[in-house]
Amino acid sequence: MSTGVSELPRAVRRSTGEGARSSPLLRIRAALARRWFRHATGAMAAGLVLLAAVILVRLLRDSQPAWAEWGVGFILRGEWDPVRGEFGALPFLIGTLMTSALALALALPVSLGVAIVLAEYAPRPVRALAGFLVELLAAIPSVVLGLWGVFTLAPLMQRRVIPFLAGSPLGWLPFFGEAGPGYTLFTAAVILAIMITPIIATLGRDALLAVPRDQKEAALALGATHWEAVRHVVLGHARSGLFSGAILGLGRALGETMAAAMTIGNRIGLTLDYFQPGYSMTAIIANELREAATELHVASLIAIGLLLFLLSFALNVVARLLVLRAGGGRRPR
Repeated sequence: MSTGVSELPRAVRRSTGEGARSSPLLRIRAALARRWFRHATGAMAAGLVLLAAVILVRLLRDSQPAWAEWGVGFILRGEWDPVRGEFGALPFLIGTLMTSALALALALPVSLGVAIVLAEYAPRPVRALAGFLVELLAAIPSVVLGLWGVFTLAPLMQRRVIPFLAGSPLGWLPFFGEAGPGYTLFTAAVILAIMITPIIATLGRDALLAVPRDQKEAALALGATHWEAVRHVVLGHARSGLFSGAILGLGRALGETMAAAMTIGNRIGLTLDYFQPGYSMTAIIANELREAATELHVASLIAIGLLLFLLSFALNVVARLLVLRAGGGRRPR
């Protein structure tokens, strides 16, 4: 009887596979599989770093004639005349920074509001449908938005929006001058804001939904209203994800080409007026690289591409440092 009782758990273990799983051969296979997966993912990550390094080295090498001609002063030069062989990156750098900054300022409040509604206030069926539509907007090709900007947004800006803003108190600000044409830095910034709003909203919604429910329920149990719980607990817990989404949207605005090139006006020259045409770094590369006839012209365009690469890299580094300094990922007290 005792033998039968003692044999029963052993038979059960054999039937459930516990004995097979504990065999030395399978343990060795599992360890090898974990090691292979770790090495494979490490190789992929190293490959991405190597690819970025190769791109950086190639950009440095091909832009060398421009740096040899003007040095670091190429960044601060405002001239761009292919006929006389005079090139400088400052107008395009300023145009990129101005349009991207205004696009983020316009998109961030809308994106945050959409994310809060989808995550906290919308009913579940509405949340699923609206979330799908927001994600669908993020998938619209930039050239389609550029065509809409050319045929719809730019005429609207020229006839109504820009004259209205120029005549309002906003027109007294130094970055908003007299009403200009429809193809301006402001129009390009609006197009970029429309492009990055779904991206920031989707990432913000996911960050808010990832907040543990007990955090909000604890605030509600202490007497907080729903909005107070969202404002002080949910947003505080999700700040790292929200900030990451904003930085990703800003990076998309910095690197956008077609929509910006089709609506920014493409006027060479340094301007700080949002109501005037301008140029961006991506637009000048897309418009002139195929037509560049001299080595110095090509090298200058590649040097602008190098500056854009370094600008995007610096943006991500600074964003990461800010997230770490803010204590991203820690639960609020």
